[in-house]
Amino acid sequence: MRIRSSFTQSIIIFFTLLIASQVYSYYAVFNYALMPSLQQFNKILGHEISLMLDESNNRDSLKIGDPARHRVLDQLGVTIHSLKNPLVEKEYNQSVPIELMSEDMSHELGVNTEVRMTVDSHSYVLWMKIDSMPNSLLRIPLTELREGDFAPLFRNSLFMAILIVAGGWLFVRLQNRPLIALEKAAKEVGRGEIPPPLDEKGPSEIRAVTRAFNQMSRGIQALEEDRALLMAGISHDLRTPLTRIRLATEMMSPEESYLADGIISDTEECNEIINQFMDYLKPVNKQSFEPVDINTIAQDVANAEGSKDADIDVVIGDNTLPAIGSPIALKRAVTNLVVNAIRYGNGWLKISTGMTADKKLVWVCVEDNGPGIEQEQIAKLFEPFTRGDTARGSEGTGLGLAIVKRIISQHHGSVVINNRSEGGLRAQISFPTKQAK
Repeated sequence: MRIRSSFTQSIIIFFTLLIASQVYSYYAVFNYALMPSLQQFNKILGHEISLMLDESNNRDSLKIGDPARHRVLDQLGVTIHSLKNPLVEKEYNQSVPIELMSEDMSHELGVNTEVRMTVDSHSYVLWMKIDSMPNSLLRIPLTELREGDFAPLFRNSLFMAILIVAGGWLFVRLQNRPLIALEKAAKEVGRGEIPPPLDEKGPSEIRAVTRAFNQMSRGIQALEEDRALLMAGISHDLRTPLTRIRLATEMMSPEESYLADGIISDTEECNEIINQFMDYLKPVNKQSFEPVDINTIAQDVANAEGSKDADIDVVIGDNTLPAIGSPIALKRAVTNLVVNAIRYGNGWLKISTGMTADKKLVWVCVEDNGPGIEQEQIAKLFEPFTRGDTARGSEGTGLGLAIVKRIISQHHGSVVINNRSEGGLRAQISFPTKQAK
């Protein structure tokens, strides 16, 4: 699976470089420090043993006549053991062959020699089996090389590895902190909110991106303010002549009532379109959010719209927690769903409420028994000026569901729309509860 997180990628790179560095360090120590020492030791030991083998008439034993040589071998701790010695059974048979030392010693002695290594209670021990001494084995304790000597090296290497990884983690975290803040602010802009300017800190590249984002945020805020001012002006300028037309129409003579009714209907539709536009463009003030009883909203909408030509079933959930948001906005979202279901349903709809098992979301579900909609068209329902396919008709302004989507986004909620198996459409909107906050 491809890792896309910059933080994880950086940590993996640090860890990989650390492992590579440790491997190379061990390789360098082994090849440039340990190996030359072992080779020098092999030459000295091999030379002494070779001289003793050459001077000895009995190949089953070594002749150690020279006092100086005797002192050398005594310092090295070289001892000779027969194959029947219990120490051979205890150590030699459990030792590990060392191919490299076997080759070097065979070359020094001029006869095939097997070198093995084991560990006794004090240090590492070399065992040598020389073909010219078939009934004896040489035992050489490496008193200066103890198993415990490697423990500090391992502990220090492990400590340095942990220190480097922790330092790399802290470094990457500090580098990514401005990016995390930038991501959070970008999501807020995507929901129609304008966050406060971000602090321009971090590396020069991140500071440049943050500066550009702050400029973009200020530009979007200016556009939003201009748009709101423009829509307010258009709304005022349009409503004034519409009001005059309405007044003039109501003053028409009774003989022209058929014409007056049409004009009044058209002016009311124009006002409704203006209201829809204003609702769609209206910003949300999160500072005014408060606990909202979703059950009360559902019941109020059902009572208000129940006078229409539709049979509304209401199923209220028990012990639901309050949602957090604007009561007017939440009620508008539910109302738009109900109006849409009445418009496109066949005289029946159902409003139900409930809460998720983890008590983090409360939901309102609106169902109708209309013709439904094709699956590929569902995602387009939330786009402005979209009224669905021909099966759902072509009434309304085309902003009802777009307003629902905008309100839900501003409240960090979610919406799901799908076709019912019994026929018709099912729309469910969910909002965070007070407890989730």
